[in-house]
Amino acid sequence: MSTIRLLRSAALAAIAMLALLLPAGAARASEGSASNEASAQDVMLDVSTRLFAALDSNRAAIRHDPQAVYPIVDQTVFPHFDVDYATQLVLAQHWRDATADQRQRFVAAFYHALLRTYGSALADATADRLKVLPFRGDASAPQAIVRTQVTRSSGTVVPVEYRLHRTPEGWKAFDVVIEGISFVRNYRADLDAEISAKGLEAVIHRIETRGLTPVNGDGKGR
Repeated sequence: MSTIRLLRSAALAAIAMLALLLPAGAARASEGSASNEASAQDVMLDVSTRLFAALDSNRAAIRHDPQAVYPIVDQTVFPHFDVDYATQLVLAQHWRDATADQRQRFVAAFYHALLRTYGSALADATADRLKVLPFRGDASAPQAIVRTQVTRSSGTVVPVEYRLHRTPEGWKAFDVVIEGISFVRNYRADLDAEISAKGLEAVIHRIETRGLTPVNGDGKGR
């Protein structure tokens, strides 16, 4: 199963996005020895608790109007996700060929599409389905991998990894790997095929108007 199909599963996507909050904790873990690893988990739990509290307080309103969740996600989750860097990786060589205006529009379109895709899915998210595993690796390295497990509604446990890098604003996530399949690589492969078939301008317009709809290699929607 592709990452795109996995991420289109509302329950999985909703819980998975919560782990993007972890960069706040990872930043603390990088300050010292392995003893700080527990502090990273404590921060994760603290931020997650505040997010779930906001969701619980607004759950009725969100179910009535799914767009009510967007400000919560925008203010709590996405500050810890490096959308600019992720979009550069997704576009790959097309980023180098894009104009400054196209780059700006693609970043904005990609961001809002992600917000719509994952924001609405958070309405039914519950705290008991996300488990953050102990940190492994060099906390002083410029990049880090945070490993988590997400439990689907069926009871299946899915490994979800988050790739983070250091930025002037601290640790930020830029990729999600679900069952070994990279979010960035899948979108890059799909969008590369569509851009090759239709051109970057057409793809930007499609994302601006329709969101991140998966496409076939011929550039047509599935």
